[in-house]
Amino acid sequence: MTKKLFVQAMAKYFAGVILVGALLFLPAGTLRWPGGWLFMAILFIPMFCAGLVMMAKSPALLEKRLSAKEREGEQRTVVALSGLMFLAAFVMAGLSFRFGWLQLPKWLTYAGAALFLGAYALYGEVLRENEYLSRTIEVQEGQKVVDTGLYGLVRHPMYAATLILFLSMGLVLGALISFLILLFYVPIIVKRILNEEKVLTEGLEGYGEYVEKVRYRLVPFVW
Repeated sequence: MTKKLFVQAMAKYFAGVILVGALLFLPAGTLRWPGGWLFMAILFIPMFCAGLVMMAKSPALLEKRLSAKEREGEQRTVVALSGLMFLAAFVMAGLSFRFGWLQLPKWLTYAGAALFLGAYALYGEVLRENEYLSRTIEVQEGQKVVDTGLYGLVRHPMYAATLILFLSMGLVLGALISFLILLFYVPIIVKRILNEEKVLTEGLEGYGEYVEKVRYRLVPFVW
């Protein structure tokens, strides 16, 4: 672990806390929003803990996760669309709380929180299994195909975890409008996966054989 990496990680973490907090609570017009605080807690507390673990045990992985400059033009489009989706979902969640638009029942909020934390645990397992995970689509030097554990079930378990994470966000925030907005993540992630597989098939030795071995991309027996 280096001081530079620590400072970079902390800066991005607290910038994320401030940004998401502003997108939620400014439209809500109040800080007295239990669902908003619940969401902030289950999003950022596990994120902080995971960051500490990576910083101590795998700083190289943390450094890769902090790198977010996509080289592929198609992936830059995916990142931009995802950003717009989250912006709209968070702002509409705040407005929905403020004006009482299509609020979801409390039990669904708590169920969404449990689902979110379960998906977070799944995400952590994927990080443990695959040391080559970066936030950008690329073939890294010395990279090998991972085909064990969750990667023996689907080719993209990280995206499967994020699909559950993001769809449960609207439930935690108690806003039906936000949940519907976050459904746009499905075509966004499909677009990302198809482009990623093209890059990996062309540049990563053994990936074509892996595709033949593990048939499903995201959801077993579905796709």
